[in-house]
Amino acid sequence: MIWLGSALVVLGVLVVLLGTMGLFRFDDVFTRSHATSLTDAFASFIMVSGLLLMAPTPIIVLKLCMLQIFLLVSSPTGTHALAQAALNDGVIPRQER
Repeated sequence: MIWLGSALVVLGVLVVLLGTMGLFRFDDVFTRSHATSLTDAFASFIMVSGLLLMAPTPIIVLKLCMLQIFLLVSSPTGTHALAQAALNDGVIPRQER
């Protein structure tokens, strides 16, 4: 279980690094936040799942499950708030033709 958990944590880190490339590749605040929010939620789910496999006690498993639920709820909510603030500030989404 330690090896599988460690592999999931490393895979989550790689997903975060791929999402970071979206910050450099995209030029709009909305596309940047979209790329980072998707990879953030996915990578945190993978990393916490890996940590769940390595958890030694049931109380730690419970805490990690609560953390996973919190991250899966707060990441899209924070991204939505950021995009809404950008719209309210007058940033216009870029239209591709």
